[in-house]
Amino acid sequence: MIYNSSDDTGLLKVLRFLKTHNTEYLSGQDLSDVLRISRVAVWKHIKKIQTLGYTVESKQKEGYRLTKNSDLLLPWEIISELETKVLGQHAYYFDSIESTQSQALKMVNELENEGTIIIAEKQTEGRGRSGRKWISPKGGISFSIILHPKFDISNTTLFPIASSLALSNAIQKTCKISTELKWPNDLTIKGKKLAGMLVDASFESNRIENLILGVGINFNVNTKEIEKGLKKTGNYYGVASLNEHKNKSSPIQLIQSFLLELEKVYEELNNNQIKKIIADWTKKSSTIGKKIEINTSDGIVKGEAIKLDHDGGLIIKQKKNMKKVIAGDVIHLSK
Repeated sequence: MIYNSSDDTGLLKVLRFLKTHNTEYLSGQDLSDVLRISRVAVWKHIKKIQTLGYTVESKQKEGYRLTKNSDLLLPWEIISELETKVLGQHAYYFDSIESTQSQALKMVNELENEGTIIIAEKQTEGRGRSGRKWISPKGGISFSIILHPKFDISNTTLFPIASSLALSNAIQKTCKISTELKWPNDLTIKGKKLAGMLVDASFESNRIENLILGVGINFNVNTKEIEKGLKKTGNYYGVASLNEHKNKSSPIQLIQSFLLELEKVYEELNNNQIKKIIADWTKKSSTIGKKIEINTSDGIVKGEAIKLDHDGGLIIKQKKNMKKVIAGDVIHLSK
């Protein structure tokens, strides 16, 4: 099942009419006359609308009334009342897909796709950093965003860090839940992983041709089930989910908030406001000031995390020396 925000189907026409008249019952004949479709078509669309998570009451001799919206991340719900200028204004929804990141890579060269978001209810082959599998059960939020940045190629490694900051801000504002930022781009609650970021980038003639940001959030998942499959894997440090922390927001509200916060930091990067992003990230960081161990491609690095460099690299103090690490898996050893 695939939907996109450009759809203008009979189903959406019925749904829009129900939404704008949700204080009254609408007869099948009224819907048929206004929308110029058969009563059988109206009935079929109502049934489909209900399978998408909407609650539609029906009363004999009175008709239909929409009483509850869907919590599914449907594209018309995402763009409704979205406050961004660009990000998320075009959206695709898949009930099941191998990977939103892979789908975005297929679409990245299409015209006018800046800010397009690809959302999946379920991923069968979700990807994490360093080729790892991202477990994407029902109840999680998985999506990818296509971007064509104006910022300098040297800021590419800072982008996922800025994106994790945007998500942390969105969760704070929407869910009223505080998260920590673990270098390079993970969100944690009390040390357990809540969300992660993945970036695929393409370059041409020393400029960024495109970036695809992949995001996975444990919104309402069974953490114990996920932990069973992760305990024996490397860099495991627990799983957190927003539903375990008195979250009262909807997934739609969170994505809309994130898109707005991401657009802000995206503009800051485009305007080269690097110091502001690093300062804001550092305030939320659980890594800076900690004794850490990082598994890098060149081996294990140990020391104290001192600060972020201008490109998002981590500066580590090792006795009398300073070492910069661009990528790797961090283990927090102590304060």
